[in-house]
Amino acid sequence: MTKTDTSIRAGAAGSASDPTTLEELERKATARRDRPSYGHDALIACDRLVRIFTTDGVEVQALQGLDLLVKEGELMALVGASGSGKSTLMNILAGLDVPTAGAARVAGADLLAMDGKARLRYRREVVGFVWQQTARNLLPYLTAAQNVALPMQLKGRAKHKAERAEELLAMLGIADARDRRPHQLSGGQQQRVAIAVALANNPAVLLADEPTGELDSATGEQVFAAFRRANEELGTTIVIVTHDQAVASEVRRTVAIRDGRTSSEVLRRTEVDEQGKESLVAREYAMLDRAGRLQLPADYTQALGMEHRVALELEQDHIGVWPDDAEA
Repeated sequence: MTKTDTSIRAGAAGSASDPTTLEELERKATARRDRPSYGHDALIACDRLVRIFTTDGVEVQALQGLDLLVKEGELMALVGASGSGKSTLMNILAGLDVPTAGAARVAGADLLAMDGKARLRYRREVVGFVWQQTARNLLPYLTAAQNVALPMQLKGRAKHKAERAEELLAMLGIADARDRRPHQLSGGQQQRVAIAVALANNPAVLLADEPTGELDSATGEQVFAAFRRANEELGTTIVIVTHDQAVASEVRRTVAIRDGRTSSEVLRRTEVDEQGKESLVAREYAMLDRAGRLQLPADYTQALGMEHRVALELEQDHIGVWPDDAEA
């Protein structure tokens, strides 16, 4: 069969309005193969992530196909109600839990493919973690400087560990606490020492689970200022899980998780008016996952009586979403 015959037969197999040739199909397939993979340029890439827990024979889906991309150098917050899946996501990113399905990569590490030894090395070298409970982050019998030096010693970086500990404590404004043990420190000081511990081995990502949850608002602001300083001066990518709206509003990007999926995202940027005055502008977006699913805000759907199904209309520059006209 000649190339011309192939094209004729391919066109005949389709409809008159769909004159697709085999060459065109091959070209489209090649383009799909050559397309960069999802999250290829992101430091953190979660692709249709699923985590199922089984308790007494009952399955609970904590994550239901979650998608998330985080670029290198970002300082961002994850928010969501209790049970939304945000803590499960943090445990997976920290290497403390393993996803059931999907894909998750952090700084080139495949979180589904790692064995126990690789997972330990990942937790020691790639990520740092700060817990909500201040006492959980530090060893009570070591001084602040010794706590910071310990991760470096475990990694085999005994040389210059004392100098590195001093530098981190000074950067976070607690150099005077270097010789104190945790019980001699305030809650805010303990969390700043914990941040220094998490930064000791220069991780690619710093994760924090409700780091200001046990602190008053003024102390919480000091702790968040320490995160911001680490992000700006060291370039560390930082992801913070928080219920504190004051903390969430301090970052450029806030991602909300609902029912095991990313549901919405708030992006903040600085704008300058004609008089040269700067102002922070925030805009909320709904998240469209790779399967095309979109979570509409509950107050929107309730206000319009949307239930079960909606009508869609494709306009020139947007998609219209309407209440079910059949029920109306």
